[in-house]
Amino acid sequence: QVQLVESGGGLVQPGGSLRLSCAASGFTSDYYAIGWFRQAPGKEREGVSCISSYDGSTYYADFVKGRFTISRDNAKNTVYLQMNSLEPEDTAVYYCAIRPNYGGSYCSPGIYHYWGQGTQVTVSS
Repeated sequence: QVQLVESGGGLVQPGGSLRLSCAASGFTSDYYAIGWFRQAPGKEREGVSCISSYDGSTYYADFVKGRFTISRDNAKNTVYLQMNSLEPEDTAVYYCAIRPNYGGSYCSPGIYHYWGQGTQVTVSS
């Protein structure tokens, strides 16, 4: 059974930083795509950043480019999202998701099979 466990959310002031972690377990594929998505109240879930375990290729949504950095530790099946220069508009529940047996880094929520429980990120003064 695939499990994704997120951590690292919280309350931060505008301009601050947070680091999210997601540990994946229970799958056996040699390669996969894993990434971060977010959903704000009243809005659809959207892709934030994704990474391929196959070649390390990454995707960043335009609204986080230059502020967020995704990284992975393949040995631990863990993905991180370093979020800097946070803005109130970044407030949302952040979800980790994985698609096994996929070598790309396409970051559309609809193609990801397994999801974590989500972690709240609130940016407010």
